[in-house]
Amino acid sequence: MQLETYISDLLYRYDCVIVPEFGAFLTQRVSAKVHESTHAFYPPKKMLSFNEQLQTNDGLLANYIADVEKLPYDVALSKITKHVKSIKSYLVAGETIAFENIGELLLNTEGHINFEPSHQINYLTDAFGLAQFTSQDIAREVYKEEAEALEEAIPLTITPEKRSKPYLKYAAIALIALTIGGFATSRYYNTQVDAHNQLAQEDANEQLDAKIQEATFVIDSPLPAATLSVAQKPVGNYHIVAGAFRIEANSDKKVAQLKAKGFKARKIGVNRYGLHEVVYASYEDRLEALQALRQIKREQNREAWLLVKNLD
Repeated sequence: MQLETYISDLLYRYDCVIVPEFGAFLTQRVSAKVHESTHAFYPPKKMLSFNEQLQTNDGLLANYIADVEKLPYDVALSKITKHVKSIKSYLVAGETIAFENIGELLLNTEGHINFEPSHQINYLTDAFGLAQFTSQDIAREVYKEEAEALEEAIPLTITPEKRSKPYLKYAAIALIALTIGGFATSRYYNTQVDAHNQLAQEDANEQLDAKIQEATFVIDSPLPAATLSVAQKPVGNYHIVAGAFRIEANSDKKVAQLKAKGFKARKIGVNRYGLHEVVYASYEDRLEALQALRQIKREQNREAWLLVKNLD
């Protein structure tokens, strides 16, 4: 049994996943950070930790395994207990246990478990699509110093001229006025650009509405009837996911239900967990997909989410 796969699935949706008689994997949200010296930007994330003291079974992990593998709850709990005993035996033997996408566990000299979290995956769904990047240092111009240097190069005091050439006086005044105006305009323009970039970044963050779907495996009752207009586009790279099913017959049933409600529903294949994914519809335009997603989450299914994938 790939216990780490089930733990990883649950860490997307819960802050605490207890492995009975072993310990708990905990998550804590960490805000986005900027490194002052390297100018590296880090997106917000969930920081993983392990607490050996939390071993009381809360039923979360066992129920999830029972749903996925179609087992009775007691059988699923028994499989967890057997797997935990195997893990403990390896730890006592001095081996390091590596949980994929979670981290590594080993016993220290005092007999307690040390945990080193993995940084391969971000369990914070609100940060989906965000990655680390480094920005070059911004060299800011000091306009006051430039203005003082300009005054030294072009004195504001106009030397007397001969009366025969009065136009030189006005030409010099016009040149100074244009120079000062140019600096003021440049500074105003840069201020406007900074404001625009900040607003654009905030708007982009608000559009990150993607969220990991909690898998649904057995359909007990049909969804409540509703009327919803969905764009008639059967293809595209933006897919609104309705659910993922271990049994293919359940996915076929879901497709039929959604088609009866007027959706362009279809199956789009099997994901990396071996689940058959069903979508409400697929879109070629990203903004149109996000608009339809908001309406579906509001009127049909709050757990619907947007998958960006080329199916060709």
